[in-house]
Amino acid sequence: MKKWLNNYFSLTKCEYNGLLALFGLLVFAFVTPYIYDALFKKEESITDFERNAIQELNLIALNEQPPSKFHKREKEVFSKPILFKFDPNQILLEDWKKLGLSIKQAQSIINFRNKGGKFYKVEDLKKMYTISPKLFEKLQPYVEIVNPLGEKKKKFEVKAYTKKEYPVIEINSADTLALDKIKGIGAAFARRITNYRNKLGGFYKKEQLMEVYGLDSVKYKELKDQIQVDVSAIKKININTADFESLKNHPYLKYKQINTIIEYRKQHGNYSSIADLKKLLILSTQTIDQLTPYLQF
Repeated sequence: MKKWLNNYFSLTKCEYNGLLALFGLLVFAFVTPYIYDALFKKEESITDFERNAIQELNLIALNEQPPSKFHKREKEVFSKPILFKFDPNQILLEDWKKLGLSIKQAQSIINFRNKGGKFYKVEDLKKMYTISPKLFEKLQPYVEIVNPLGEKKKKFEVKAYTKKEYPVIEINSADTLALDKIKGIGAAFARRITNYRNKLGGFYKKEQLMEVYGLDSVKYKELKDQIQVDVSAIKKININTADFESLKNHPYLKYKQINTIIEYRKQHGNYSSIADLKKLLILSTQTIDQLTPYLQF
């Protein structure tokens, strides 16, 4: 044990002297403030301002009126509220004071009005932070707001609605400008209608307009009373002389059907009637019905 203590706590002479010096410095640092206070600190002088403040505090404690100018305040005198009918958009500051508001509260409302603020209904008074809910309950029965805009209510006369008349257009002869006059058509639809009409050779009934791209049944009902169809303007196709080029753009025929029509004609001779076309199995009854108004033999 003694050997262990000697290993960890034994000090040389120099280390021992240094330890004593350090201890002395710590003691000096600890007692220096007390010595300084005892030898050098003087009584601090009290300023005149502090002396007057202390005197005033003593007077206040004795319920006496302080003579200092720093404590002179004007107290606002509140009289008992007088309730009367009023328009918050018109009454003046003195009227607000009679209703029980302070000068500061009344002035804030006047400033709100001066900046263009208006009270359109009684509940708008609640938005003013100067008017408490309790005060609002007292004032609410007495608020009478005249038309805030200062205008007399206008009497609106009910005019009889007259339906606008639109021109009736014949669609087989009309150009795009004429078609544009139809309500709901417009320039884009007018171009589509004329392009489709040229491929068909003309319309033989109004319902064919629903075959135009983008023109659905809803739009057709909107414009059907503004159009008429002249079937005499339809361009007929001579089925016995027509070649592939003259038939390929027709909306009701496909390439295979056109080739079959031409090949059958070459093998069996000219067609004499629609009955001959019905012999071609590639043509459905619907297709033949659609083609009939455009064919001649």
